[in-house]
Amino acid sequence: MSISSEAALAPQIAKLRSAAAVRERCAMVHRWVAEGRSPHFELDEERLATLAQYVADVTRETYPDLNIPYHSRWRHFSAGGIDRWNELSQRVLVHPLERARMAIDLVTVSVLLDAGAGDAWRYRESASRHSFARSEGLAVASFDMFCAGAFSSDAQRPFRVDDAALAKINAAALARHFQVSADNPLIGVEARSDLLRSLGVALSERGELFGRVPARPGNLVDYFVSLADHNRISAAMLLTTLLEAMASIWPSGLRLSGIAIGDAGRHPAIRTGDMTEGIVPFHKLSQWLAYSLIEPLEIAGVTVEGLDELTALPEYRNGGLLVDLGVIRPRKETDLQRRHDVHSELVVEWRALTVILMDRLLPLLRAKLGLNSGFSLPHMLQGGTWSAGRKIALKLRPPDGPSPLPVAADGTVF
Repeated sequence: MSISSEAALAPQIAKLRSAAAVRERCAMVHRWVAEGRSPHFELDEERLATLAQYVADVTRETYPDLNIPYHSRWRHFSAGGIDRWNELSQRVLVHPLERARMAIDLVTVSVLLDAGAGDAWRYRESASRHSFARSEGLAVASFDMFCAGAFSSDAQRPFRVDDAALAKINAAALARHFQVSADNPLIGVEARSDLLRSLGVALSERGELFGRVPARPGNLVDYFVSLADHNRISAAMLLTTLLEAMASIWPSGLRLSGIAIGDAGRHPAIRTGDMTEGIVPFHKLSQWLAYSLIEPLEIAGVTVEGLDELTALPEYRNGGLLVDLGVIRPRKETDLQRRHDVHSELVVEWRALTVILMDRLLPLLRAKLGLNSGFSLPHMLQGGTWSAGRKIALKLRPPDGPSPLPVAADGTVF
């Protein structure tokens, strides 16, 4: 494509790389379904009140004092009641800025590895002898891999992630660290290793964000410190920075005229009259990473404001909760037995509905809990909808509580 063509596309693509675009285009899909135009789903939004009560009960059970942390990858690093990050921080004595860099290094690779693990995979932690599955297992496995120095090219500085080390990671290495075998299969090992290598390339190409020799995710600390206004940055700016820096890494991400959009799908409800017509952005893992950078940036003295500018994560726990409690109702013609491709119209529609319905749930849940606007979207997700989605799934589909809508994915989306 010519330089002039890229220049013409740039503003349109930039509009897709924001939480505002996610919300705006998901709202178009929501209207489509609400008008009865979907062959896949119907809505019963009167059940949002019942859903709010269910989530409120789960939240109070988990956090009786309603002192709820952010929804982020950091919660999973404490799986089994073990504060692994705190133990590592006490062992490795560094300046607070380097501690923040180290935290961002760790959480970045862990988030990118945190997509659906499948129903069969487990990780056995040697130190505790505990066995973990799904997101917690992926978190503990990636934490151990980080501590083993597998993401660093310098044996004298094992607790970091750099571009040179990422360039050498392959599926065999990842499988070894994640205890993958024929009896312990993990979905998308090859795709995950591709993702990490692509991250290494992206780091080396954006020295102004990630530094040079080595290029590290953690050097984002210095970038955001330099931009912070009175030690504050907006959540929207945080996400846009991540999207612009990492759009090229997604192996299955949608592309427009050869330019990577990232995590997005297509749906006929999107009528814009330009080259982005039909495209619904989600940016699930990028938003999960944005949520997970809040606490490391706080270590560096930077506060992230406007958290409700981000959206709920359009994944199978939040979306599954809406289906299992009857807010989203699959039509009789929808086949719930077969796996649906992650880029199918049905899955794109389900994800878009999840974004909008979670927005509508937030004020209802605040009222149920007697909380004000200080109770933000990441608090609701943590309190919250993610745990409630897992709880109802386990009740309805024991013993592992899979999604009510099976999805065929490659390990880089859900």
